[in-house]
Amino acid sequence: MPLHDDLRAIALAEFAASGYAATSLQRIADLAGTSKASVLYHFASKELLLADIVSPALDDMERLIETIEHGGGLRRAEFVEQFVDLLLLHREVVPLVINQGATLDDVPVMHRATESMRRVAELFRLASGSTMEKLRFGVAFGGVAYTLAAAERLGLSGEIPIDEVRGALLTILHDLLVPAESTAR
Repeated sequence: MPLHDDLRAIALAEFAASGYAATSLQRIADLAGTSKASVLYHFASKELLLADIVSPALDDMERLIETIEHGGGLRRAEFVEQFVDLLLLHREVVPLVINQGATLDDVPVMHRATESMRRVAELFRLASGSTMEKLRFGVAFGGVAYTLAAAERLGLSGEIPIDEVRGALLTILHDLLVPAESTAR
């Protein structure tokens, strides 16, 4: 694995385990067996390293949101499947955003993550105005995000095949978010 990718993987693990604020570039360099100068050669700052880790997931999320915004509205069944696939594809990043996003809102990439989550919530708010629907949305997506963030504690990390996790998440989200009487919504 190239050093650039190794640094990203180490940083992600350290940010998730110790927190972004508590992880230094020196710690990342030490774990990678390289110098801090080498880390800075690849990433000019810890903030840019975090952005490099989180941005691909946000890019994918923003594309999904834009498809809905410019494609004539929210089709819940399609969105649920695409959203689950996106979260599973970026499942290493999800805990970082969920667990630390609120405390790192002054970091541009984490602010961007918060804004993406707000945009998704707005899409569902516009698609349904009732209190029940708003709560249903919050419980559903908050639950999925928490489940992925706490996967290891819940015994889901590597012990259950990812296809089984995906199928279960899709079933649960469809039950919560896709009205049985109107799956075309």
